[in-house]
Amino acid sequence: MISRFSPPFIMASRIISRATATATLSSSFHSSRHFNLSPLPLFRTYISLSPSDSSSSSSLFFCRSLTGSFIDGDRRGFAKVFASSRREYRKVQRRRSPPAKKKSKEKELLLDVNICIEEQLPDDPEILDIAEMLRLNVPMVMKLAFDGLKDSEYKTRDPAVDDVGRFENVELSVLLCNDDFIRKLNKDWRDEDHATDVLSMSQHIPELELPILMLGDIVISVETAARQAEERGHTLLDEIRILMVHGLLHLLGFDHEISDEAETEMEKEEELLLKSLGWKGKGLIQSAYDIEDNGSPHMDTPDDRKKEGSLRFYKPKFSYIFCDMDGTLLNSKSQISLTTAKALKEVASRGVKVVIATGKTRSAAISLMKMVDLAGKYGIASEYSPGVFIQGLLVYGRQGREIFRRNLDPNVCREAFLYSLEHKVPLIAFTEDRCLTLFDHPLVESLHTVYHEPKAEIIPSVEHLLAGVDIQKLIFLDTAEGVATSIRPYWSEATKYRASVVQAVPDMLEIVPPGTSKGSGVRMLLDHLGVPAKEVMAIGDGENDVEMLELASLGVALSNGSEKAKAVADVIGASNDEDGVADAIYRYAF
Repeated sequence: MISRFSPPFIMASRIISRATATATLSSSFHSSRHFNLSPLPLFRTYISLSPSDSSSSSSLFFCRSLTGSFIDGDRRGFAKVFASSRREYRKVQRRRSPPAKKKSKEKELLLDVNICIEEQLPDDPEILDIAEMLRLNVPMVMKLAFDGLKDSEYKTRDPAVDDVGRFENVELSVLLCNDDFIRKLNKDWRDEDHATDVLSMSQHIPELELPILMLGDIVISVETAARQAEERGHTLLDEIRILMVHGLLHLLGFDHEISDEAETEMEKEEELLLKSLGWKGKGLIQSAYDIEDNGSPHMDTPDDRKKEGSLRFYKPKFSYIFCDMDGTLLNSKSQISLTTAKALKEVASRGVKVVIATGKTRSAAISLMKMVDLAGKYGIASEYSPGVFIQGLLVYGRQGREIFRRNLDPNVCREAFLYSLEHKVPLIAFTEDRCLTLFDHPLVESLHTVYHEPKAEIIPSVEHLLAGVDIQKLIFLDTAEGVATSIRPYWSEATKYRASVVQAVPDMLEIVPPGTSKGSGVRMLLDHLGVPAKEVMAIGDGENDVEMLELASLGVALSNGSEKAKAVADVIGASNDEDGVADAIYRYAF
């Protein structure tokens, strides 16, 4: 059974109980460090060696490797760290197992292998299966590597790991993590601010004559491994095995960086181990050259933004994302881009609920989601999903059932339509999933063709229009200048305490009941769902999003948004024409 915990002191106690020079070793653990590792149960294998056989001892003590040095208080101490070069493979630690000597009675060598999953890596079934497989694979490749060193004649290998047979046991740890973790580790230990595929951290100290050979730690980014596996045409398990072999060889003293001869020797040993075990793929060195020959390798840049397809390697920070549509989810062409659609699908697949909070009708939201295959019962918007519509005047809860509705004062509606007739300014009434107006106009048609609202029904008179319907909101349509200079000033005064005016886009003015807002609708829905605001991320752009952005644990205003929205937001994201919603998801949601 796989377990997760944060074991710095548990690991420390294991070292102390088995090692001499206890005081020196225990001083290497610093509780101020924040790396929390989750090991799988210890897996032990016994192999037979003659007393004089050479070998290496390795320890699965990531916390020690990550938390700092032992001896002299130097942070890097004796833990040498290697990573791959620009060719996408990492250099690892070098520690050597020398040649076999005279045979005598056989001695059992205990291999202690601990497979860890870093606690921020989610419980992905494939990763858990790989971790279990590594519990079997790592001892196999260790034994084979030790056997290969006995009679080897490598000229470039560092023989610091010597005489495996004189140790009681060998300890090695393998940590599976994501790019964020390995990037921080790479920056911390090697001053290189980018993710890498594998780091090896040697813990062998020849000066300490311990009965345990602490071979070191191999840290593998499953996220980078997944990308490389796809590029190289094999499975994630195949790639992790390749990285593990590469890391182990560095701990045994191989280093492809020091010379061409060293690279050739390490490449040869990589391929020999993989072939001997029947594992697929070439060694990491050869695979890196193949990628170079076929095009530029992937190079990571320092950025907090996760990559598309990588969210499976991270735990979500929020359980809900509330998202506006016009000016936010929709670009300037009133479309959901392919990139944004992919991000929505990916975040939903990770269990995060995306809830629409918009001034639009529910039917308009569903229509837009259908275009990118995000509508329906299990999509983002449907008749069965919760949502906040028409500026919070219609709120739907579990199973898409209406939990709140508020209507506009009929007298305000009558006055507005009389104004519309007198000034020839188009006005639309929203009544649930219908739109009503008094006359046809190109701007009225654009509300349907561009913004995907229900096609407006033309009603012959004000009295006919108001008869027998409840109106939730009104929208005046004009130029941005006309709204700013004439319509908004007039109706801000005319409505007084009977209604409020809000804007989502510059060329429209909305009249809504007083004291209601999209934010109040979001709050009501959260109460209905039993979700605290701390579990919510909100993304918007307009002044009608202000309260929603303030309510959420993290409010993201897009750069194309209003100054009022940007003033209250926690962060300002990319614009709606730069896939701002997708960028916010990959940058902040995980």
